[in-house]
Amino acid sequence: MATTTKPRRRRDDEPTQGDDTRNAPSATDWRRMTDVAHDEIARRAHQLYEERGRQPGHDMEDWLTAEHDIEERRSTE
Repeated sequence: MATTTKPRRRRDDEPTQGDDTRNAPSATDWRRMTDVAHDEIARRAHQLYEERGRQPGHDMEDWLTAEHDIEERRSTE
């Protein structure tokens, strides 16, 4: 009679295959963004969109550029 083993269940805090969250910052450290900073970034991202002539498909690029611009400005203040 062959014995079978139950597959081990993954714990909720264990990374899954292909999940590279082990080195990711914790939720409390990630971007510690206030509502004011979020709104400021959103305004800058929209400004970039307007400057490009409202060309769609660059929303992530605009957001990341806006984040960079805001962080850079704040670091020089």
